[in-house]
Amino acid sequence: MTNFEPVRVLLPPSGVKLIPLVFDSPHSGQQYPADFGFSCDTAQLRMAEDTDIDDLYDFTPALGATLVCAEFPRSYLDPNRRVEDMDTSLIDGRWPHPVDQSPKTQSGIGLIWRSLGDRSPIYSRKLSVSEVSLRIAQCHAPYWAALTHAIDAAHAQHGRVLHINCHSMPAEAGPSSWVKLGTQFADVVLGDRDGSTCAPAFTALLADAFQHEGLSVAINDPYKGVELVRRFGRPAENRHSIQIELNRKLYMNEATRERTANYAVLKAVLTRVMGKVADFAQVAGK
Repeated sequence: MTNFEPVRVLLPPSGVKLIPLVFDSPHSGQQYPADFGFSCDTAQLRMAEDTDIDDLYDFTPALGATLVCAEFPRSYLDPNRRVEDMDTSLIDGRWPHPVDQSPKTQSGIGLIWRSLGDRSPIYSRKLSVSEVSLRIAQCHAPYWAALTHAIDAAHAQHGRVLHINCHSMPAEAGPSSWVKLGTQFADVVLGDRDGSTCAPAFTALLADAFQHEGLSVAINDPYKGVELVRRFGRPAENRHSIQIELNRKLYMNEATRERTANYAVLKAVLTRVMGKVADFAQVAGK
């Protein structure tokens, strides 16, 4: 991965006060490493991306927030997984590290993805222990380090921090979903792992703000949040973490990944909503 920077961190511009608000976009990376070695169709592989989520939230540093983005694709390595969430069926030989597989791995979308949303395979080969270890060292470790630093620094300075984990979702459930095929999703799904990763007031603020913009909102249905919100959400310590899933029909053509005419409209909505969140972040927990 020569000249490859796996993580991009955007800080508030000069003169803007840093507030206890951190955003991260773990699945919007579009730099496909040369050593990926996939055998599937590239257009199909890109269906795994949360395309343009990093751009949709690129205004947040101007609010005083920090934005952390993965530059590598989630199909290469998913930073929203634990390193133990390894699909050992992909490995050529014995994987020498601890393994604790989640249902995501069993569906083919663990730390290293085995299959696409239509259940077709990504690889026609096994992956070596060394190449997978390199992905973890060069992608997973620096992403978690960057996000941990941003969240810990905000908490140390302010005694509290709000973390928003940013994603997009298909308009309806596909073949690999645990939800009935063809189920239509809300415009926005908020995930706080059934109220365990952030204060109820934070979830309510976001739900109200999006609904005020005319968008439908579901909470923990069907997306509750995965490893990053689980790791960073500790409300008892005034560390609040929530996942936001945006329905891709709001801003893109899912087949081509192209932005639609509504892209600017959605970005303006997000700007207004996150302005309210920024105000909340500066007073919450005081």
